[in-house]
Amino acid sequence: MAEEKNNLEIQEVAGMDASSQPAPSEQQQNPEQFLKEFNWHNYEEGIDPIDDGKLDEFERLVEENFVDTLDDEVVEGTVINITDRDAIIDINAKSEGVISLNEFRYNPNLAVGDKVEVLIDVREDATGQLILSHRKARVIKAWDRVNKAHEEGTIVNGFVKCRTKGGMIVDVFGIEAFLPGSQIDVKPIRDYDAYVNKTMEFKVVKINHEFKNVVVSHKALIEADIEEQKKEIIGQLEKGQVLEGVVKNITSYGVFVDLGGVDGLVHITDLSWSRINHPNEIVELDQKLNVVILDFDEAKTRIQLGLKQLNKHPWEALDADLKVGDKVKGKVVVIADYGAFIEVAEGVEGLIHVSEMSWSTHLRSAQDFVNVGDEVEAQILTLDREERKMSLGIKQLTPDPWTDITTKYPVGSRHTGIVRNFTNFGVFVELEEGIDGLIYISDLSWTKKIKHPSEFCNVGDKLDVVVLELDVEGRKLSLGHKQTEENPWDKYEKDFAVGTKHTATIADVVSKGATIEFNEDITAFVPTRHLEKEDGTKLGKGDEAEFVIIEFNKEFKRVVASHMSIHKEEEAKIVTQAAKKAQEENKPTIGDANADLQALKDKMEGKN
Repeated sequence: MAEEKNNLEIQEVAGMDASSQPAPSEQQQNPEQFLKEFNWHNYEEGIDPIDDGKLDEFERLVEENFVDTLDDEVVEGTVINITDRDAIIDINAKSEGVISLNEFRYNPNLAVGDKVEVLIDVREDATGQLILSHRKARVIKAWDRVNKAHEEGTIVNGFVKCRTKGGMIVDVFGIEAFLPGSQIDVKPIRDYDAYVNKTMEFKVVKINHEFKNVVVSHKALIEADIEEQKKEIIGQLEKGQVLEGVVKNITSYGVFVDLGGVDGLVHITDLSWSRINHPNEIVELDQKLNVVILDFDEAKTRIQLGLKQLNKHPWEALDADLKVGDKVKGKVVVIADYGAFIEVAEGVEGLIHVSEMSWSTHLRSAQDFVNVGDEVEAQILTLDREERKMSLGIKQLTPDPWTDITTKYPVGSRHTGIVRNFTNFGVFVELEEGIDGLIYISDLSWTKKIKHPSEFCNVGDKLDVVVLELDVEGRKLSLGHKQTEENPWDKYEKDFAVGTKHTATIADVVSKGATIEFNEDITAFVPTRHLEKEDGTKLGKGDEAEFVIIEFNKEFKRVVASHMSIHKEEEAKIVTQAAKKAQEENKPTIGDANADLQALKDKMEGKN
């Protein structure tokens, strides 16, 4: 084929008569025939000499008709043959060019006679064949075409190559463009792989020249028609109208329904009169259902739909004979700290406040009594059909424990209760469900000085108590724990009476004196001056000595002792005895008394 192109023949001009030579006018009128018949071989070998005029004419014809293979510009060629692997392209050069069919994957319908753009990749290979590139030509022209398509909004064809994160990769004019998943169709796509290896129509919606990114959309091609359909459909809508639709999408907040070209939203609160956690409890994808038009916005093409409105409101269908005091059964649907909502009929709920769950005045959280999904029985406390409100109670189904409180818990009776909580001034103890009593901090112990109840017991501990006071109207019980035991200070009042003597050890020395411990309950205070020994020195920590009680206060648990009074008392006795003896002997001299006193001191100090 290349030889045929290179072996153009031209009529011999040398040695021919004038009648056999074609007239110049015929060459000009039919240049293609002239070039086709030109004999290159004879010309190159010098067999057929040609005059300068004819040579100039030949060069002019070649310049006008042949492609300059040295130029890198994109040229248009014609497909003249297709093999198993290549396409043969005629670009009107000395020889045809070859392009691999791989470069035409985007165009599976390539046929002989089609016009294609090519770029000369290699002028001639070893066999004199032109190597062309359609891909490179497409790349050169692609951005011009993409920009033009974007500016003019024209539709382009693209080949979906593969799936990628968030969408698809599309070959458009040889450029890899991105097709977002949201721009494939107006409906949610469930199977992206179904679009791979397909040729589709697209619209160029965005170009980033800095990063060479192109974004295309198939959805944009049909949105314009859909918008017109929406306006037409919305123009025919009326509030209260019932239409049939298909569930198109389900979200956590509602359901989108296709009404035949336009979508409407059924909010989760408009799906059912009963409480639901998610719309998929009521509907499923592709389900056909009837909905009612609640509202719509023609400007924004928004349609608000309802499903529950197709049925009568549950409060209107509620048993007319139901009244306050009746017992009802229902399921716990919502729990809050302040109470629980019970569904007594579909779409009809009543509130059980936490205070109506137990007779106990010690309030707790509703979660301590019921759980979501529990079936409970309750009594109707209030019922307002106009406001569609109902309050319920559980504790009313059991007897009020305060009804016979004076019989069960008379003053002075002993019981065992459980510590429920603390206050700064006492402990709340539960004797039974609904019966709580308070132990003041002063009634916890006879002997211990307690600053906070947590020092004495823990929540959940069992305590023995005695009923001290009972207020039936105020529903108050005053309890005591220390009263369960005998008051040890009644006995201590006798054992440690003022003037009694006891031996003890100095436990600690403080700024104004010292402390001594007579037993685990009684810690006495010794003022500094009462620490003085007979020799004038003072007792120190760890010293053991004899003490006399100089003050005992049972109410305030205060005990004061003195060591000094022990030997001062002996001195007083000697003086008294000497005076008495002097009176008897009529010798009331102070000197004798002093002598006896000095003898006593010497004896105590071990002097002879």
